Amino acid sequence: MKNKCVKKILDCSANLRDKATILGKELTRNCPNIELTYNPLDYAWEIHKKYIELYGGLGAKTVILGMNPGHGMGNTGIPFGCPEQVEKYLKIKNIKIKKLKEMHPKRIVYGLECNKPEISGRRIWSLVKDIYGKPKNAFSKIYVMNHFPLWMFDVIGKNITPDKLPLSASKNILELCDSTVLEVIDALKAKKVIAVGNYAEQRMNKIISKKQISNLEITKIPHPSPANPISNREKGVIWRNMVRAVMP
Repeated sequence: MKNKCVKKILDCSANLRDKATILGKELTRNCPNIELTYNPLDYAWEIHKKYIELYGGLGAKTVILGMNPGHGMGNTGIPFGCPEQVEKYLKIKNIKIKKLKEMHPKRIVYGLECNKPEISGRRIWSLVKDIYGKPKNAFSKIYVMNHFPLWMFDVIGKNITPDKLPLSASKNILELCDSTVLEVIDALKAKKVIAVGNYAEQRMNKIISKKQISNLEITKIPHPSPANPISNREKGVIWRNMVRAVMP
């Protein structure tokens, strides 16, 4: 029998998966800047499911919340899922993804066999390993997830983040994402959320304001993307120290 927390996270993640597939098609139709939308929770569900089963029920009371899939999760279905880190640190391997019906030629998905690292994911998971050691110890303290499940591109294959979506077209999926985050927080009985970047912090502040939640601590760390100057300063030392300062 599955851990009750794991079952709750699996159930709400499956609900997000199914509804996001439908809402993703609506976004593609209604947003002129979106050419294609991928749902890693769908085609990489078996990998994501394994992640939850291994690490969702170990007692974490802090959620690390990212924005949406990049190259890492886009291939592996795991938040900040740099393929090398998924295999070497999280020890998830030999799981195939479903074949996508349509892919942008610049955004081919290879699954766990992808040999291109994601720098953000490499930085996140390498630091987690440095702080906590083995994954089971790490996930007794933290649980890593994203707010928004879809990987979206314009006609030339440029990544479109959810903050670039018109509110009129994204209202329904943003509310779905908000409720899913709350469900995961409730399943974990989490006390703290570490938002990775401005988007995640803004969504969490909206959630706690709307729901009038007063017992949840929200803090923010800079995004580890190489596009963020803070994450590159002094070869990443400043970013790593900022993250260490707020980790449980």
